[in-house]
Amino acid sequence: MKKASLSASPVLLIPVLLALVLLTLIAGPTAALAVNQAAATNDHTPPSYDMKPQSLLDLETMQKKFVDLANAVPADKLNWRPSPDARSFAEVLLHVSGERYQIMALMGAQPPAGFDGKTYEKSTTDPAKIVEELNKSWEFAKTAINSMTNADFAKPIPKLGPDANAGDVVYILVADAHEHLGQSVAYARENGIVPPWTAAAAAKKAATYKKDDNTK
Repeated sequence: MKKASLSASPVLLIPVLLALVLLTLIAGPTAALAVNQAAATNDHTPPSYDMKPQSLLDLETMQKKFVDLANAVPADKLNWRPSPDARSFAEVLLHVSGERYQIMALMGAQPPAGFDGKTYEKSTTDPAKIVEELNKSWEFAKTAINSMTNADFAKPIPKLGPDANAGDVVYILVADAHEHLGQSVAYARENGIVPPWTAAAAAKKAATYKKDDNTK
């Protein structure tokens, strides 16, 4: 009897080759995943995003913008609102200030005595008072976050959800500030007010162009 020749029966190789290809496709990613998991377990490199300093830096940047905007808005525009059911300019800025107390309270930080979240937003339309409140609430939030250890950021807060922790509260504060900064900028633009940081950047750019033209 003649032995089967591989070259003489290529059709017989097709199922074998298909099986080998399928095995490679399955085993390849699985092996790579195992290697990645092992590397992750042994990786003690500090994270690229350290929530405590980064959140403080982000919040501080926005605090400056809120204050700059509050100082740039004419007093007679602080009562402006885009619709009857929307917050006024002053109310938005005080809402930002008040939420620092209320959001941080979710992880146990105590708001100052006398703070009433139900009336706070309508408590003043005086530009100087609004800036003062923004500064006071920022100091409150900054102190609370600075007092947290890395372990505190991972501290569970079951009332917010099964996987919620104190770090989530700080994240909510940052996200909320970004939302209302965008809202405040929109209010300003609707009233023909250029945000001070935008005006400063435009002036710097114009000065650079002028300097370049003078050197030609």
